[in-house]
Amino acid sequence: MSNPLPSHRASRPAPEIMLFKDACFALGRVHELCGPARVFMALLLAARTSGDILWIRPKWSVEQLLPAGVIEILDPARLLFLNAPREEDILWSMEESLRSGAVSTVISQIASPPALTPIRRLLLAAESGNRRGYKPPLMLVLTPGTGGAQGVETRWHAAPVLKEKHIKWQLSRTKSRLSPVAQWLVGKDDFLP
Repeated sequence: MSNPLPSHRASRPAPEIMLFKDACFALGRVHELCGPARVFMALLLAARTSGDILWIRPKWSVEQLLPAGVIEILDPARLLFLNAPREEDILWSMEESLRSGAVSTVISQIASPPALTPIRRLLLAAESGNRRGYKPPLMLVLTPGTGGAQGVETRWHAAPVLKEKHIKWQLSRTKSRLSPVAQWLVGKDDFLP
């Protein structure tokens, strides 16, 4: 005998954040951002969430976000920074924060694209937080070069472009489970509020 009721997964669309038309990011899924403008793109996405943002980075990294540099995009008071002493601590910290449900956004800067198992563990940790009543989080993994993390929902490459004396951004969706590969040249006014 077949079940006449559809499953709850099929009947409810996943919550998502829209960066601009046709650029959607499902909450509760891991998205990879790579390229020279990956931090800028992560900030734009985090600004569309509410609540605290946990930014995890390697302790030895010389790159730092400064409040004066992000204030036009989001309130720097929302940012919580964690400097992980070892590479493996970065994804572990991300996993634990997702399981706790304490933050709405978790961003990790890592030196190399993670394998499938760590990504799967992040998804399971987020699901555990959801079962405890927390909303699905925005999960971003920032990788160098062209990326290559396995098991991510989407992979995006972001790079600044000088066009007609204005800075624009070349955004490319290079991998997606549900949408086609695509490219956009966008300016500051193209990003949705």
